[in-house]
Amino acid sequence: MTPPSDSRQDLSGIRAYLFDLDGVLTPTATVHMHAWARLFTPFLEQHGAAPYTEADYFSYIDGKPRYDGVRSLLESRGIRVPEGDVTDAPSEDTVHGLGNRKNEAFNATLAEEGVAAYPASVAFLDAIQANGCLVAVVSSSKNAPSVLAAAGLADRFEVVVDGAVAARDGIPGKPAPDTFQHAAELLGVPTTACAVVEDAESGVTAGATGDFGVVIGVDRGVGRATLEALGADIVVDELDELIPLLPANADAPANDTPREDRE
Repeated sequence: MTPPSDSRQDLSGIRAYLFDLDGVLTPTATVHMHAWARLFTPFLEQHGAAPYTEADYFSYIDGKPRYDGVRSLLESRGIRVPEGDVTDAPSEDTVHGLGNRKNEAFNATLAEEGVAAYPASVAFLDAIQANGCLVAVVSSSKNAPSVLAAAGLADRFEVVVDGAVAARDGIPGKPAPDTFQHAAELLGVPTTACAVVEDAESGVTAGATGDFGVVIGVDRGVGRATLEALGADIVVDELDELIPLLPANADAPANDTPREDRE
């Protein structure tokens, strides 16, 4: 097991953990990656653009709201299409139509294959909840409730701030920190006593931009050096690596003083 990149980090002052979903709690990032590839591989070929690669997912799409991901990828290739509307059919070559086409592919794959939570992430979730910490899911995906249900985690999270909530309430998505801040507010915990747990570049950027107690990066392919450069205080391969850093007692953390700085 690889130790956390910053073994000096102390999690004793953290009272709440704000988890990204895809790639952090569940391996649905792989489902998303396949869905985006099925969308953009033929589309870019039809437009004579550079082929779609896995690197495109991490650079332009990962962690962003769906339509923002479409815009970013198209911009990287210099392709312009009409914006369209959220009601556009998946067959339409508009920003919203392409996003809806990707969502169809994602839901079909999820229904066919299902999804199971990462065992190490569940072990960490068990440990922090035993310590009295609060938890929330903060996801750009509008499919978060269905993914949580499929993974058997729906009853573990009373607070879910997903893409649907952000759109409904006009909350800017990642890489802005606003959705994480909203989750902290719903939990009733200061951001300085919250940990952001992310695997995406945009999500780590969001955590580093906000005034959070610690930003935890989970390396699912972005790369340890990249996550650290973007502002992750700790980078791990699996979340159960953090269990030794938790308070030894099984009571709520006693330190309510906001953290003044992050190393």
